[in-house]
Amino acid sequence: MAAEKKHYMTEEGKRKLEDELQQLITVRRKEVVERIKVARSFGDLSENSEYDSAKEEQAFVEGRIAQLEKMIRNAVMIEATTTEDHVVSLGKTVRLVELPDGEEEEYTIVGSAESDPLDGKISNDSPMARSLLGKTVNDKAVVNTPGGELEVKILEIR
Repeated sequence: MAAEKKHYMTEEGKRKLEDELQQLITVRRKEVVERIKVARSFGDLSENSEYDSAKEEQAFVEGRIAQLEKMIRNAVMIEATTTEDHVVSLGKTVRLVELPDGEEEEYTIVGSAESDPLDGKISNDSPMARSLLGKTVNDKAVVNTPGGELEVKILEIR
């Protein structure tokens, strides 16, 4: 049997997953069961779109519950303080500048379970994070993007 994938996350990220799991188990699961009961009361299930829809939602909810339980069970906590302060690693926030145009950006490198690029949290599996990991302040990194290579310079790590 293959080893299960580790899910790197911060304490905050794990807490969010646990909250989502709790909500799915205690609220959404019961709502879906109720929708199925109501849809069954409409009679013939072979042409009952409400029933089909409720069963699809039930499959989604149960799948997400299983996914969250697995992620939480295989969580590896990111402790930014356990690595050197001057090296880019999981849990660190990196301020960088795109070369040559000088546009500054800031990212926190997190596990895939809690990545949210719109909030500045990028997965350690992303091309940007992979190119930054292990680098120090003033290092340059080349990021392979769908639009071509992008060169960045690290300004700050915290």
